[in-house]
Amino acid sequence: MSLKPLEHDRKYGELDEVVRAHLGRTTGDEEALTAYLRHTWRTRPWALAIAEHQLREYAENPPGRLRLRLGEFYAVPDVGLPDTEIQAWLRALADRIRQSVENGDPPPPATPRTHWEWHARFPELAQFLGGWFFQDMADDFTDDDAAIQDYVDTTDPGLVARLTGELYELLALPLTESDYAVAVVELGMEVDPPTPYSPSGWLASVAARLAGGYEGG
Repeated sequence: MSLKPLEHDRKYGELDEVVRAHLGRTTGDEEALTAYLRHTWRTRPWALAIAEHQLREYAENPPGRLRLRLGEFYAVPDVGLPDTEIQAWLRALADRIRQSVENGDPPPPATPRTHWEWHARFPELAQFLGGWFFQDMADDFTDDDAAIQDYVDTTDPGLVARLTGELYELLALPLTESDYAVAVVELGMEVDPPTPYSPSGWLASVAARLAGGYEGG
């Protein structure tokens, strides 16, 4: 029997967040942990102590045979390490997080550096781009205006407002045009912006339309 959601989150929720920040990266990648620390210090600093505790608890008390047989344990996703090295890696992560908290030493502000950080910082923009601007969007929408209108019509106004804020936050970052092209891909966009827009120009046009009350066109 697998863990119930509440039990999973209570025991392993923040551990899982730290581990997933490393997916697709090498386990020794400083950028992955720095991205987790930077975002969590900025948005949920209290969660760092929870992460440190859950990482250390799992490293010191890995699931035994009974829990493995029952399925009542957290299965660490594949991070490219053999099972024999997972505990030491988790313990090292816990040490780094504890050091950051005890020293009061958050990473300096920066643009997102990893796929995880892009999605953590801009969750509604990722939902919008990945859910409406997918590779086969032409099968569902006549153009980008129709896709945007569908998002507005089917999404809670509070989330539309959140998207608008995230768009302006992204546009405020010191990015080049090629950086914006990378950003929209990282956030799930699978089609090019409509002609004649550049990625940043299109994002700015969408933000302005949403801020003014989107009616298409």
